[in-house]
Amino acid sequence: MELKDRERLRFLASKQMEIASSDKNLERVELWKRHNMYKGERPLIHIEVDTFAHEAINPLMQCEDGFARHLEYWLLHTSINLDTFDDDRVVPPYFPMGYHAWFSLFGHNIKQNVIRKEDGTEMGHTFEHIISDLGDDFDKILSPSNFGVNKDGTKEHFERISDVFGDILPVKMVSNCLYSVPTQHVVHMMGMENMLYAMYDYPDEFKEMMDRIANDYIAYFKHLENEGVLLQNHSFESVGQGTMAFYDEEEKKGLIKTTDLWGFMDSQETVGISPEMFREFIFPCYKRIAENFGRLSYGCCEPVSAFWDDIKTLPNLKKVSISPWCDEEFMANELKNSGIIYHRKPSPNFLGVGEKLDEDAFRAHIEKTLKTAKGCKVEITQRDVYTVNRDINKVKRYVEIIRESIENCWE
Repeated sequence: MELKDRERLRFLASKQMEIASSDKNLERVELWKRHNMYKGERPLIHIEVDTFAHEAINPLMQCEDGFARHLEYWLLHTSINLDTFDDDRVVPPYFPMGYHAWFSLFGHNIKQNVIRKEDGTEMGHTFEHIISDLGDDFDKILSPSNFGVNKDGTKEHFERISDVFGDILPVKMVSNCLYSVPTQHVVHMMGMENMLYAMYDYPDEFKEMMDRIANDYIAYFKHLENEGVLLQNHSFESVGQGTMAFYDEEEKKGLIKTTDLWGFMDSQETVGISPEMFREFIFPCYKRIAENFGRLSYGCCEPVSAFWDDIKTLPNLKKVSISPWCDEEFMANELKNSGIIYHRKPSPNFLGVGEKLDEDAFRAHIEKTLKTAKGCKVEITQRDVYTVNRDINKVKRYVEIIRESIENCWE
């Protein structure tokens, strides 16, 4: 690594430690702790930068070496929300790193073809499906799933990062949420249309496939537990989709189990089926997996209101995604005083479409949510914005409007 790259990383590491120690960061850490314990005073705000990082983070990057650029990206990523957007995502006083683990369902590595613009920005992708007819290709779901942990590789990576800036910003092993999205795997293997037809054409085979998926996810999580690589996640760790793990609990001594941790699940791919089909074909798999988590965050873009009768029975459910396609009023009535956080995902169109932010329209959109969800504990995560037209000030103003709306509408 070139000296200039090393100096750049050490500067960013020092800056992160400074931000992490700031009064603003420490105050918002306390907000998160109260919020996740269902004791929060106001809705918390988070803008997910990942999908427009090519406009917000990439222009700030200066390193040239590939490994240095990887570290630079994540140092910038960690601080940009609090430092630039001024939302409520907080900054840890360390560089988080997870164990190098892998999980390949039924032993298949599904090939993904990515389409990019001339500047390298991803425009879209497709998957090369391995199942065209579940009956004919049933043998492809009979192979055992492949999973494991590369402890040696993890240790080497940890030491390499520590050598660069560990004396300024410690490197810390963490466990983000246990992530489980069974129907996404199914769609990657066979495509959406084939998945929907398979439930009708091969109901028994489809149910067996979902049961095998549950078995293998549970076996994978148990393997991580037995290997001793699970770490308590109740602070700065990430939980899907777009939230943080803060929870007021004591440090646990000894082996950390899956039931000590946050888990995440969604089933965006089943929006085209009825609640009855969801209950019969999908939910048994999800419930079996969810029973292994200590706390659960559920949902992404799917309208959970359509399947709420089942979803609400998932054990240890703490947060549920209220997407733009969700029945907001119904879910608000269901979640009032429930101990489950109303995790609102506003429409990305306001921030992501057009060069100029329509402030009046967005304000009305947010205030509708705040008034509808009165009596709930609310969290606002803006996801799926793929461009801000290279205007970072637009993002800052977006956050300001949410704060102004909370000030005006929240009791």
